[in-house]
Amino acid sequence: MTDRPNIVLICTDQWRGDCLSGLGHPDVETPYLDQLADQGAVVERAYSATPTCVPARMSLMTGLSAGTHRRVGYQDGITFDVEDTLPSTLSHAGYQTRAIGKMHYWPERDRIGFDEVELHDGYLHYSRRRHRDPACYDDYLVWLRDQTGTASDEDYIDDGIECNSIVARPWDKAERLHPTNWVVNQATRWLYRRDPTTPFFLYLSFHRPHAPYDPPQWAFDRYDGAELRPPSVGDWSQTFNEWRNDADPTSLVAHYRPRDIARAMAGYYGHMTHIDTQISRLRQILGEFGVADNTYIAFTSDHGDMMGDHHLWRKGYPYQGSTHIPFLLAGPGITPGSRIDELVELRDVMPTLLDCAGVDIPDRVEGRSILPLLGHERPAWRTYLHGEHVLLGQSLQWIWWDNYQYIWMSGSGQEQLFDLATDPHQLHDLSDEDPDRLDEGRRLLIAELTGREEGFVRDGSLVTARPVRNVLDNPTPPPAEGR
Repeated sequence: MTDRPNIVLICTDQWRGDCLSGLGHPDVETPYLDQLADQGAVVERAYSATPTCVPARMSLMTGLSAGTHRRVGYQDGITFDVEDTLPSTLSHAGYQTRAIGKMHYWPERDRIGFDEVELHDGYLHYSRRRHRDPACYDDYLVWLRDQTGTASDEDYIDDGIECNSIVARPWDKAERLHPTNWVVNQATRWLYRRDPTTPFFLYLSFHRPHAPYDPPQWAFDRYDGAELRPPSVGDWSQTFNEWRNDADPTSLVAHYRPRDIARAMAGYYGHMTHIDTQISRLRQILGEFGVADNTYIAFTSDHGDMMGDHHLWRKGYPYQGSTHIPFLLAGPGITPGSRIDELVELRDVMPTLLDCAGVDIPDRVEGRSILPLLGHERPAWRTYLHGEHVLLGQSLQWIWWDNYQYIWMSGSGQEQLFDLATDPHQLHDLSDEDPDRLDEGRRLLIAELTGREEGFVRDGSLVTARPVRNVLDNPTPPPAEGR
């Protein structure tokens, strides 16, 4: 049993796929993740197909598409109801399993197959009630109060800048008390206590770079006042003006002042550089425990962040800032400097890590291991990928295929088409210029949505203004070709 490799899965919250300095981002500094990428494989077209925390994290841990696990939008308080999970499958194969950080499942203490969980979900609105003891849902907050000697007053929201706001400022406590450091602190303590006779699966889930944008002072200063690349604004950016609210720092659509955008970027990028250093610390610790050479490390995120691209903020959108995520994998047998260009999604993480461990993938898993894509003879892969999310009162639906993305909005019926090879920042909508490609994307989406309970397809055509909900009543597995 002990000859099996260890698995470390690092998941961040809201980390854009383009935000790695080694992949060419002009501003972000991530030297240690660049090192990890150089020592392993980079998935260049990895996506979160339902890009908010709840549905994305369901796909991550179950290997299922949103239509199958039924979370097609964001809704808290939905009981976790999938039997086969990444931790449960590894546990059945003899792994010791531990999760530290953000889970975002319900109820909060559902271990979803882990031996034990230590929680910090950030400011989880659904759980934060003054009559509830934080010990029920947030181990980090209990730890923080123990460190500062305050039974009920000390909190990580004392600075008041909120968890979905563009307002940014440096962390107001000692860096050792930051939730990013806490994740690695707790991992280190657990590595001392783990059973050395069995392999381990360690899930480290950082709440950042999700807002609040409050990295340590040194990390904030790295970007504050710098000439940062401004957000991309396409020729179609007026599409969501109906929901624009410049007075709300938590708005999904807003034209904020350039100086406020720059401060938000300083906080967002500062979190990334801070996490990068803590990942370096973790890798050194694994080496000191003598397990680094027999450990796979995967790095990813649940979704991205629009960060003002096209005057859009946060996530849930079909566009690159929201859906494109990092996915790095290093470990035994992974050729350094490998690149994967196929369409990969969060549901592929579970079967990939099971494949790394030499553990059978449950039959119900819809994702696929990416390990065969690292071989000399690459297998046939999915030809397209379907994404969706309920947002702004409608269902946003999209298809990625070849280098293109087709988007359909169920409320208005508006369609968009982008060539991601020539226009990676999605500045120009081709829907009026390439009818053949538009029709191809539409046909693929109709195939995906035919039979869905919302009634999005009637007589072979897309139907607008149908009622939408965040959680489907029944699972709807995708067509086999799209898997």
